[in-house]
Amino acid sequence: MFQQLKQLSPDTILGVMAKFRADPAASKVDLGVGVYRDLSGNTPVLASVRRAEQEILAAQTTKSYVAAAGREEFNSAVEELVLGTAHAARRDLRARTLQTPGGCGALRVGAELIRASSPGVTVHISDPTWGNHTPLLGSSGLRLERYPYYDAAAHRLRFDAMLEHLERAAQGDVVLIHACCHNPTGADLDPAQWRALAQLLQRRRLFPFLDMAYQGFAVDLDADAAGVRFVTELMPEALVASSFSKNLGLYRERVGALIAIGENRDRADAVMSHMLQIARSIYSMPPDHGAAIAARIFADPTLKQEWLLELAAMRTRIGDMRGLLSRHLREVIGDGTFDFIGTQHGMFSLLGVSPETVARLRDQHHIHMTPDSRMNLAGIMPHNAAYVAESIAGTLSAA
Repeated sequence: MFQQLKQLSPDTILGVMAKFRADPAASKVDLGVGVYRDLSGNTPVLASVRRAEQEILAAQTTKSYVAAAGREEFNSAVEELVLGTAHAARRDLRARTLQTPGGCGALRVGAELIRASSPGVTVHISDPTWGNHTPLLGSSGLRLERYPYYDAAAHRLRFDAMLEHLERAAQGDVVLIHACCHNPTGADLDPAQWRALAQLLQRRRLFPFLDMAYQGFAVDLDADAAGVRFVTELMPEALVASSFSKNLGLYRERVGALIAIGENRDRADAVMSHMLQIARSIYSMPPDHGAAIAARIFADPTLKQEWLLELAAMRTRIGDMRGLLSRHLREVIGDGTFDFIGTQHGMFSLLGVSPETVARLRDQHHIHMTPDSRMNLAGIMPHNAAYVAESIAGTLSAA
């Protein structure tokens, strides 16, 4: 059976993790794996999550399945969190939400739904994009094409080139868009760019597939969803994948959702029937524990307020480390080459150096990041920011 299988290369992120663990240096710095870390280097269980979990476990009487679509109260709360309270699709009952195993599950169900609906379309994804977008969508059989998004050498968006590319896309093609805290660049669209993009999607009759993995990590919950809300108000149909790994710290619980918006209630019901069938064929029933925690927090005013404060603290810590690293880099390099780090959003930035430079940073200075030079700013601490800056400056000057 298995004689023809060849050993595969490890996943890029998993490879970075393995090299970091094997590095014996006391000065090593992990800027690779994409999880939030506090000032002690830990990925904490939020106090609001712990309180909600204790309440759930104390009241729980069964471990039976909940429902194929997941928890109704979770799905309803996610719709409100993502789309807002006054969204036309919610008012007209045109939105349908499926609880999924993480944002990855939402993306894969969405890909399978697109393939079932229109197998010949092309999905346009940003260049660069999160490493798992390609296998999650491409393995469903969909054709993928890259649209220009970011110039890593110049540290700026390629927005005009992005629009030019999408102008040439075929009617009905799908555009995958990062909602906020773009991974891996940290460079987000501003409100005027969101408006221009939405108008292009409408005029060219392209289908938006929005990926919101970091809601609350840029500005706040509403501001981070503004682009999603604008696009989905303007377009008759859309998909939105949402993850709660970052903003609730529920990484291992795999909590996500896929929101589908249809032209009318009947179309939305038809779409939901396919989403349920696709989910059934992939993972059968969704996990409940993490969604139960999220639903409890969203429904309880005290827990929700506690969570919002914790979310603000995480967001502030990342912003502070962005500013600290960019200031140290300005001091040691002598110019503002890396000031962009302090102006971007979320956990990630592209340093914009070669894979060879990344390897030298790892081998000579024990600073670990992905080969494309994506840095997770949650790995920056007050005690190592100057060391990272000096190492980057020294490596670049020696190149």
